[in-house]
Amino acid sequence: MDQVLRQLPRPTNANVLVGFDTSDDAGVYQLSPECALVQTVDFFTPIVDDPFTFGAIAAANSLSDVYAMGGRPLTALSVVCYPAKGDLGTLSQILRGGAAKMEEAGCAVIGGHSVSDEEIKFGYAVTGLIHPSRIWTNAGAQPGDALLLSKPLGTGVISTALKRGVARDEDVRGAVASMLKLNRETAELLADVEVHGCTDVTGFGLIGHARELALASQVTVEIDALSVPLLPGALEYAQQGAQPGGLKSNRDFASCDVELSAPLAAEREALLYDPQTSGGLLVAVRESDAARLTSLARIGRVTPRQAKAVRIVS
Repeated sequence: MDQVLRQLPRPTNANVLVGFDTSDDAGVYQLSPECALVQTVDFFTPIVDDPFTFGAIAAANSLSDVYAMGGRPLTALSVVCYPAKGDLGTLSQILRGGAAKMEEAGCAVIGGHSVSDEEIKFGYAVTGLIHPSRIWTNAGAQPGDALLLSKPLGTGVISTALKRGVARDEDVRGAVASMLKLNRETAELLADVEVHGCTDVTGFGLIGHARELALASQVTVEIDALSVPLLPGALEYAQQGAQPGGLKSNRDFASCDVELSAPLAAEREALLYDPQTSGGLLVAVRESDAARLTSLARIGRVTPRQAKAVRIVS
């Protein structure tokens, strides 16, 4: 997709404040000097067995892109792919779970679209509001910034362990709780500081999204691998080989732009590429502001551009 997007013409509409040029989490379209729309869409296959929980996680994941831009979610349209002969009770629970999470976020579900598909997929197109002068993008990180992360990693590995029947119940509950948590609280906390760069950590993993931030900002991000928070059980399951296919794809795509400064345990390195669902916000802020954001994990810093976009230290 990255190669295809590079071939497309860039938007020429002056009201498009953020397009797809720098792989940002959402697009931004200016309506007036004081108001702009934030728009995004995201959907995926079930990641947990319970349909209500799956719907809620899908909603939290879709909302995250708006929070990552500094916006306030306003409305949502559901995107549903479901088997024509599938159980309607299960579909109802998926929709109810999504609606409940959207209500928690203060975002109104005003419609949607469904298609017949043997593989279940669910998510939302979300529209939010933002002031044109307070947009967070992934293109403004500056050398000297601290790099912060709001949620631990490991949802991909734990979900894979669950599918293999080896995940402990308490570890699954921890992963589900993390995926259900909205990034709203973090976005509200960040509203009081000057955010230089922000993105949410989802399918491309921490390395993939950090790389996008580094390339867009023309800097190098240095990540302290031992400071990256992990969900309980994630390290153990990664060591046992419960690594999703997306993890390998992320590594194959991004590792060419990563420098490893010292040997690192294979399972810990793998988790840096682990695809996340409804992951946390990755934020670059001034050093002085980072000291006040104690609820976020400090995982590294931003440096002037070096040979590689991402440098891993331990």
